[in-house]
Amino acid sequence: MSAETISTETTTTTLPKAGTYAVDKAHTVVGFVARHLVGTKVRGQFTEFDGSFTVAEPVEKSSLQAVAQAASISTGVSMRDDHLRTNDFLDAPNFPTLTVTSTGLTKVTDEEWKLAVDLTIRGVTKPVVFDLEFLGTGPSMQEGKSVVAFSASAEIDRRDFGVSFNHSLLDGSVVVSNKIRIEIEVEASLED
Repeated sequence: MSAETISTETTTTTLPKAGTYAVDKAHTVVGFVARHLVGTKVRGQFTEFDGSFTVAEPVEKSSLQAVAQAASISTGVSMRDDHLRTNDFLDAPNFPTLTVTSTGLTKVTDEEWKLAVDLTIRGVTKPVVFDLEFLGTGPSMQEGKSVVAFSASAEIDRRDFGVSFNHSLLDGSVVVSNKIRIEIEVEASLED
């Protein structure tokens, strides 16, 4: 793949070279943010996941596949995490995985892209578009290797995926927002 150079005010970065990359699970976060009651942000993540992506030539033909284990959801509060695993939310016993499969990649600027995916939660698959930022390529902790980094985010309505828990307080305040923000930070390296 010919190197395509991206210039910014402070750095010069080269898009990843073609090939298949494995996600570094120790340096990747698959997270989400939901609002609770009047606006407090509750943050969580999935601690068990796997994924890989292939950088193609042209880069717009690149693809990715990822899976997260629903039971690995963690917000730092075990009682809440247990509730999120139930049928009120993820129904982890019956739908043990959440999956992402790319369907398209579109350049917005030299560093920003739109990543179209099919997202599956609770067995329901819907199209979602992530804002994707390529953060750069750098040396790995392993000698002779390099890593690439990306940041991605999207907002979904959980009800679109059958997550319809809608408990409210006596004054009508919603306990959990319907809009959920997905935030993913990825570090990966070329597979050997």
